Amino acid sequence: MTPFRIALPKGRLFEPTIALFAAQGLGMRGEPGRRLLLPSENPQIEFLVVKPGDVPTYVESGAADIGVTGTDVLRETGADVLEPLRLGFGYCRLAVASHPETAYPHLDGGFTARVATKYPRLTRQHFASVGRAVEVVPISGSVEVAPLLGLAHWIVDLVDTGRTLRENGLVERETILACEATMVANRASQKLRLDTYLDIVSRLSRRSRLSP
Repeated sequence: MTPFRIALPKGRLFEPTIALFAAQGLGMRGEPGRRLLLPSENPQIEFLVVKPGDVPTYVESGAADIGVTGTDVLRETGADVLEPLRLGFGYCRLAVASHPETAYPHLDGGFTARVATKYPRLTRQHFASVGRAVEVVPISGSVEVAPLLGLAHWIVDLVDTGRTLRENGLVERETILACEATMVANRASQKLRLDTYLDIVSRLSRRSRLSP
């Protein structure tokens, strides 16, 4: 049987995620470097290191049995996965921001606001839910520069301390979503590899909390 595969996110969630697994006897063997598949201290388990936005895709497809990613990524992708645990770190928020002098929540003169974001799905859902028409401008890189260049009136982005916003002369206007690191699981793996699944959930839940 193939090893039970755990998808880990690169970036800001990577170090606290591997620390959490290591604390429960599921440490990673070796440094990732350029390798994407790495063994764990348990020979029946291996890690897959991918971009955070790809974790739900790998888990939903069954290429990974479980994974860790942020709430923002889960809601943006809309992946059909189980969410058994909130992991208690990676707290941040998805928020609307703009320059202080830019009108909010409506532009003067009834103009339609342009909103730059890496989260087009969540942005459209939010503004539709409050009855505000906007033009969403998808951006894959840094969105904070969009208002400065006249590309957008507002932005929607992930905010932690707010330092990046302040350094770019932006202020928060509204929170869309509270986010944190979350464990996700493939629906078939949860049934077909139940013993391993339950063992990992049990270990991690000692320091985490069950999802509602």
